[in-house]
Amino acid sequence: MPSLYDELLIALHGVWNRRWLALIVAWGVCVLGWLAVSLIPNAYESKAKVYVATQSVIQDKIGISPVEQQKNLDAIRQTLGSAENLEKVVRGTDLAGTVANDADIAARAGSLKDRIAIVSTEDNLFEITTTMADSGNSDRTNAKLANQITQKLLDIFQQENITGNRDETKQGLAFLDQQIAQTGKALAEAEKKRVEFNQQFAGILPGAGSISDRMAAAQTELNQIESQLMGAQSALAAMNGQLAGTPATIAGGGASGGTSALAQAQGELASAKARGWTDNHPDVVAMKRQIAALKAAGGGVVAGNSTPNPAYLSIKSMQAERAAAVQALGARKAQIQADLAAVTARQIADPGLASEGERLDRDYDVLKGQYDKLLADRGDVRLRGDVQSETKGATFRIIDPPSVPTAPASPNRPLLLIGVLIVGIGAGVGAAFVLGQVRPTFPTATRLAAASGLPVLGTVTETLGAAQLGERRHKLRQFAAASGALGAACVLLILVEFIQRSMA
Repeated sequence: MPSLYDELLIALHGVWNRRWLALIVAWGVCVLGWLAVSLIPNAYESKAKVYVATQSVIQDKIGISPVEQQKNLDAIRQTLGSAENLEKVVRGTDLAGTVANDADIAARAGSLKDRIAIVSTEDNLFEITTTMADSGNSDRTNAKLANQITQKLLDIFQQENITGNRDETKQGLAFLDQQIAQTGKALAEAEKKRVEFNQQFAGILPGAGSISDRMAAAQTELNQIESQLMGAQSALAAMNGQLAGTPATIAGGGASGGTSALAQAQGELASAKARGWTDNHPDVVAMKRQIAALKAAGGGVVAGNSTPNPAYLSIKSMQAERAAAVQALGARKAQIQADLAAVTARQIADPGLASEGERLDRDYDVLKGQYDKLLADRGDVRLRGDVQSETKGATFRIIDPPSVPTAPASPNRPLLLIGVLIVGIGAGVGAAFVLGQVRPTFPTATRLAAASGLPVLGTVTETLGAAQLGERRHKLRQFAAASGALGAACVLLILVEFIQRSMA
């Protein structure tokens, strides 16, 4: 059984015997492949790198975080390749000369979508790449268009950052104004209903707030009055006890004694005023009451040898004040009790009265809170919008500006040309090998015996003369020249490619 080495030698021998077939196939594949490579249009790339600074002291102060700003920039980046922006690119570059109507603009914009790449290479660092490989344009035109498109995208990127914030602010303010108007109208209606309800039932209880609030306030006041009434009644009882133990008159003194009592009281009053006491001073008030009581008793003169007792008169006056206080507190207590009874009776007759008032108050409070919050939000949005507009949202710094490419980015023709040469040689060798398998030859007697299964009786050795050897050498030189020409053609095409690049 032949070894793998023997099989390899036999295969190579078969290919060598059909070397002209292999060479013809290689030339055919290479010519077709090189022609296809030459027809591939050159693709020109224009790149730009831009750094976006999102940090701002003022923006941080009003709550615009870098994270929020980064989200806004990402949104701008994602929408930069939208149909609207691509149409702006078409109108703002030399592509505008190739369109005649809106349909042409839309078609051009659609074709640009796959030629533009916007990626974030690092934090706040964006790269915009435009690739132009239009076979209908010259290389110079494609290179120029790639540069123009990249520059236009940069302009739109910056403009969108400014106008986008402004538009968002306008939309937000318009929405808030609409909500404020609607909420304000609802708030005014709720306040009107609340006022009408309070006016309708204001006579039930004094004060402000709901019926339950007024009842609670009235009950609190009633408790306070009851406490004050108990104190006033205790004070009145004490005055009555003192009055019972105090004589109304004092024996002796005659008329002069009475006159002396009135004159003494008036003198004490004059002395008190001389010391700077005002009429509101408690002692001054007591003295005036004592003088009034002496005058009411006849100027302090009593029949017989008795005179009015000043202490009695003072206690009598204080007793009258306590009695009046008790009477006033009792009247106020009765009034509040009557009001509470009236409210209770009204609630029994109309159970929904209290709940209706509470509902109106609750609706008003909710709407008032919403209205105040909307006003605060509107002020915040306006402030944020002003800050973003004045600070331009973010600061752009172009790291690598776009330039007109001088060499195509693709295809890599030298590599493709070499690849076609390798494929062509492989195709030629493969064709010769396949033909050898279809129409086999037997280079050795052993191979023939193994293939036929019959013994080989003998072999004949080929003997070549001088003329045959010369002819064979000539054919080998022709084969070598044809093979070398194939390699030289590949090298020549590569040189032409480099010359074209240098002249571009």
